[in-house]
Amino acid sequence: MRWLLALFCLTLVTVSQASSTESLNGKVVEKVLILKSAHRLELINDGKPMRTYRISLGKQPKGAKLMEGDKRTPEGFYWVDWRKVSDRFNLALHISYPNISDSARARREGVDPGGMIMIHGTPDSEEYPEDLFHTLDWTDGCIAMRNIDMREVWGLVPDGTMIEIRP
Repeated sequence: MRWLLALFCLTLVTVSQASSTESLNGKVVEKVLILKSAHRLELINDGKPMRTYRISLGKQPKGAKLMEGDKRTPEGFYWVDWRKVSDRFNLALHISYPNISDSARARREGVDPGGMIMIHGTPDSEEYPEDLFHTLDWTDGCIAMRNIDMREVWGLVPDGTMIEIRP
């Protein structure tokens, strides 16, 4: 009986999350593509960009994330696996880093792969205005974007969406 209740709750959560995302002209986001070298995030439908945004990366933007604390943004295939409202970075979508390949490499190297990689907004206060961050690579490995852009992405990208991060 407990498994039936768990299945019901999981179905309810999935349906409520799916219904809370928006579409663009009836098209849904099939994939989030991040092009690190271009500092660009694209929302993809039918293999074509629907929307494009400028992003900031980790302080060491070249190369894939190797271990915790290296200030690099990962490269590979991941998923949006959960989301949260952040006091520090406004809205945030969690990326399912490390994937199996990242974990295996880290085990071979004897290092911690790290985690908590997110697509998030930027701080916005008198001391740290949002415009200060927009053109810099300043994160610890996350992908950051302007808050107005993050609000749009938050509404368009459902949990479970594939994320591809390219060099």
